[in-house]
Amino acid sequence: MTVLAAIPSPTQGVWELGPLPIRAYALAIITGIVAAVWLTQRRWVARGGAAEDVLDIAVWAVPFGILGGRIYHVISSPRPYFGEGGDPLRAFAIWEGGLGIWGAIALGGVGAWIACRRRGIPLPAFADAVAPGLLVAQAIGRLGNWFNNELYGGPTDLPWALTIYEWSGGRAVTGADGEPVVLGTFHPTFLYELLWNLAAAAFVIWADRRFRLGHGRVFALYVASYCLGRLWIELLRTDPAETFFGVRVNVFTAVIVGLLAVAYFVWQRGRPREVIDRPDVAAERSHEVTGRRAGARRAPAREHEDEPPTAS
Repeated sequence: MTVLAAIPSPTQGVWELGPLPIRAYALAIITGIVAAVWLTQRRWVARGGAAEDVLDIAVWAVPFGILGGRIYHVISSPRPYFGEGGDPLRAFAIWEGGLGIWGAIALGGVGAWIACRRRGIPLPAFADAVAPGLLVAQAIGRLGNWFNNELYGGPTDLPWALTIYEWSGGRAVTGADGEPVVLGTFHPTFLYELLWNLAAAAFVIWADRRFRLGHGRVFALYVASYCLGRLWIELLRTDPAETFFGVRVNVFTAVIVGLLAVAYFVWQRGRPREVIDRPDVAAERSHEVTGRRAGARRAPAREHEDEPPTAS
């Protein structure tokens, strides 16, 4: 097979800063979380909420989400941990990579529900605000898979094929000539999902603005659009995974969860977007508006005072 062009992969995913290892996978996850919080703050404030609500909820949702993502990954891919030659203790090594989005959203939702109850915020409304940010975070997180030379599809010689190296200990294995050992070129499924997630985020934002969705329908649209993309991307992947009737478990998950999301979206149709009534936020904004109006009324007087006296 002759490859005319290929996307390069990094040959290193971990850098040692003294005794502290800096992992590209962790950096991608953290960057994605920051981007999601920023976008969610903008959307939540536009709906009438307070910016600090988002950080307070994230403090609960993020740890729950990471734990849920790891649990799902270990359950859906148990061989490296509990199979022949596996190491059960590696199930706790989150820094090595391996987070299942299904578990992350499920358990992260539990954390968000706890935080929303503490602050008196309706969870469906907040879920609608956070939905596009989750897609952006997932897109950025896929860059960590690129650095780790993982989650690629079958062999291909297409111009956008991805070069994959033999990998060990967070870096490419080098041959006798000192060069990284190339395993071949494969479908860059990490890139397919990254681009799909960004497109889905734009679509969800557009639909929300166009139809003023509420009561969790934006979140349902996020789940449905993600599952649609994950379905065809999952069918391209060739990395080891548990199967059911010869089909990857994640394919069944995408179909079932996607259909449930569509059902919820239809079930909630016709309901107007809920109003976020936060008296403290309303009072603060009223004070800001009053201050701006008072300043505007005083401005002409100051301009007049600054003018030099006119000779008579």
